[in-house]
Amino acid sequence: MKYKTLIKKLKLKDEDFAAIKKAVADAETKTTGEIAVAVTPESARYCFWELLAADCVGMLVLLCMIPFSQKILELYRRLYWQNEPSWILPVFFIVSCLAAVLIAFYIANIPVIDRLIIPRSVRKTCVTNRAFRYFTESGVYDTAEHSGILIFVSYMERQVRIVADSGISKHISQDLWNLIADELAENLRKGEASKAFVTAIEKCGQLLAENFPPHEKNPNELPDGLVILEDAEW
Repeated sequence: MKYKTLIKKLKLKDEDFAAIKKAVADAETKTTGEIAVAVTPESARYCFWELLAADCVGMLVLLCMIPFSQKILELYRRLYWQNEPSWILPVFFIVSCLAAVLIAFYIANIPVIDRLIIPRSVRKTCVTNRAFRYFTESGVYDTAEHSGILIFVSYMERQVRIVADSGISKHISQDLWNLIADELAENLRKGEASKAFVTAIEKCGQLLAENFPPHEKNPNELPDGLVILEDAEW
């Protein structure tokens, strides 16, 4: 999924990006905590599951055609007014199966179909792994007091993760972050992306402010805006 396509699906405009950035900046003035926000089209390629589903469709097409072998040969004779060559039936089956596999693989890449094909446990694991990967790549783990959190949204899977650094995990239960993540996911499903992000950021900011009040010097260690990631490489 391309950058512009994802933005269009989330219905985000320039003013929405500005509102999200402002929400992060405002939240961070009240705490030493740092908030990063990112969205990815999908957390993994899932080619194995898409190809497996397509292969199953191809096999099903083959099994459905075998009982009609004689009728297929009769149709050939009517069309070409001659007896069929010995290779025509195997070639017909192969071409039909390949066509079915290609069409099924294309359909399997539609997000709503993808979610039906890929086991929930696999999607859940992939989103978690991608969130932790970006947590490291973006430097959220490397704040001065280990007080950074990542709000991570994976669009295709419709899942949200909030990853908190070690300094935060000692004081704030992951269950509280999960409640905010679940609410964010629900609001995104309603098509209210901008409002959903701002609300989630404000709630994260409140939790951080209660446990990590700001110091006299409170540097901004992470970018404040919403980051749109490219498709997963693996």
